Amino acid sequence: MADSSVKTIGILSSGGDAPGMNAAIRAAARRAISKGLLVKGIQKGYEGLINGEIVDLNAKAVSDVIGKGGTILYSARCAEMRTEEGIMKAVENCNKHGIDGLVVIGGDGSFAGAQKLADKGINAIGIPGTIDLDIACTDYTIGFDTAVNTAMEAIDKIRDTSTSHERVSIIEVMGRNAGYIALWCGIASGAEDVLLPEEYDYDEQRIIDQIIETRKKGKRHHIIINAEGIGHSIAMAKRIEAATGIDTRATILGHMQRGGSPTCKDRMYATIMGAYAVDLLCAGKTKRVVAYRNGEFVDFDINEALAMKKNLSPYEVELAKSLSYNFAMK
Repeated sequence: MADSSVKTIGILSSGGDAPGMNAAIRAAARRAISKGLLVKGIQKGYEGLINGEIVDLNAKAVSDVIGKGGTILYSARCAEMRTEEGIMKAVENCNKHGIDGLVVIGGDGSFAGAQKLADKGINAIGIPGTIDLDIACTDYTIGFDTAVNTAMEAIDKIRDTSTSHERVSIIEVMGRNAGYIALWCGIASGAEDVLLPEEYDYDEQRIIDQIIETRKKGKRHHIIINAEGIGHSIAMAKRIEAATGIDTRATILGHMQRGGSPTCKDRMYATIMGAYAVDLLCAGKTKRVVAYRNGEFVDFDINEALAMKKNLSPYEVELAKSLSYNFAMK
């Protein structure tokens, strides 16, 4: 059981940045301050915790950050946190700065670090912050909503020029090895093909045949959403153009999907999650992950959360195929 008399909390963001992280940082800091706690901001994630890059946070320090993209605490990958020596350095700095509760905003790797610190006596709560939506215990992760809206707007613009030039356009979206961004963007933008790492059979000839068939039936453009986990969009575009004789262009949206002002949903949900994490620490909880599941904000044991598996909705995958293939069936 964790010590419920938490006096000082530390907040860090780890791994890839995500729009809405600042809303979570702000909420955690101000919720803690409202409860009479001291707050420390840990810069550059676990790397900063190991190196002692720790600053005081007050209410003013987190003013006017709710609408900013990225993370004001910065972020970094930290291989040293996977070692016993790195973990002990992190524990030492927590003790040095009086941090007896830690809020960790990030993905599965970040939660694994929080788990190790909790095992060493540092009360830790994880908040899911990743645009990839690939954390199994939660239906929502901070930054996903902004990322898919950013990508969707870009795809809509590319469709305009693709139609004007009667092109095939391959648009590669982020997501690591998860296809959630690709699937949502594919359905929301009415793409003709959506290539998902969980589902793709690498049958490129099927795509080529589909392009040729829909072109015969009068369709003047063809949009392919390609997930980062498949990648190689430029090479794919060259092969498709060679096989079809149709001008084919690849656009890799890349890190623009991580940036920008977060949507209202990302601000609201991240705010609730940030405050919820502090509430858990004040209630004497540790080794928990905040989640949004079945319409409610809940929490899970970190071990349980890390052991969960997440799959794309079979219905949504089938729907994407069904809606896009109808044109060729006329």
